[in-house]
Amino acid sequence: MKIVLALGGNALQANPKDASANSQLITCKETAKSIVDLIQEGHTVSIVHGNGPQVGQILSSIEGGHKFNPKVNQLMPFDVCGAYSQGYIGYHLQNSIETELRKRNIKKSVGTVITQVLVNKNDNGFQNPTKPIGSFYSKEESEKLAEENGYVMKEDAGRGYRRVVASPKPLDIVEKDTIKSMLNAGIVTISCGGGGVPVIDQEGEIKGVPAVIDKDFAAEKLAEIIDADMLLILTAVDRVCVNFNKPNQKELAEINLEEVDKYIEEGQFAPGSMLPKVEAAKKFVQFGEDKISLIASLENAKDAIKGSTGTRIVNSKAASKEIAASEE
Repeated sequence: MKIVLALGGNALQANPKDASANSQLITCKETAKSIVDLIQEGHTVSIVHGNGPQVGQILSSIEGGHKFNPKVNQLMPFDVCGAYSQGYIGYHLQNSIETELRKRNIKKSVGTVITQVLVNKNDNGFQNPTKPIGSFYSKEESEKLAEENGYVMKEDAGRGYRRVVASPKPLDIVEKDTIKSMLNAGIVTISCGGGGVPVIDQEGEIKGVPAVIDKDFAAEKLAEIIDADMLLILTAVDRVCVNFNKPNQKELAEINLEEVDKYIEEGQFAPGSMLPKVEAAKKFVQFGEDKISLIASLENAKDAIKGSTGTRIVNSKAASKEIAASEE
């Protein structure tokens, strides 16, 4: 089976309070075991990961240096920070997966692609940026940054002012042919890190823009492009729930598109948390009747694919075919 694997933050930083590179490497070594489990089962795996804490840390470090010495420490464009994070997270995942493959005597290469993801320059997200990034500033500092650098600065819950950027939807992946070629050659790919570096097509020129693409939507776009069989979104929970944290909480083993729409309309999934995962899962299933999306925990990924855990999102017709086949 060809699987696009979207790794949540817990796959990179087990301890949210420790965002150090060493902590990330230790977590990646554990994450690699679950990934190699799938490879060992014979699946073709293409990995997408988040970068929220990491890119924020990169940006805050640069901004802190700039505050200390503006003449020496120039601010780095946000698209460059995104590429920076793709490189170092990709290195940790690549190193950890390669090490685990060697331990199991599996001869397979792993490669990271610094990925540019095309977005619409007229995406509504650019009209009202809402995604906070980087350091906190005073009102005076924020006004100066807005004037000097064109940043959009907004007050953040009484803690100060932060830069905000857009979160546009992905349209295409610039390096898609490279990723396809690597997969066809049997290489485990790591791409679209942090949702990819957002770029626009400006009269034939590919130009980076300050924005953040949701990594689950980028993973879904990749799954469409490579014609994957499954979009596997790994998170911290075993199954998606409705009535979450209420006495009538219910785990969902399988839901079809009609049920997904019903639960979304009811507001069952938290924005910025489970909602984008469910929406990305839904979009991939709509790509084809035989496509399956699966949301599960990292630790139980292999069992989820076999059907013993996780939440499957399926097309209604596809679900009917599976039920009919199981009854034969």
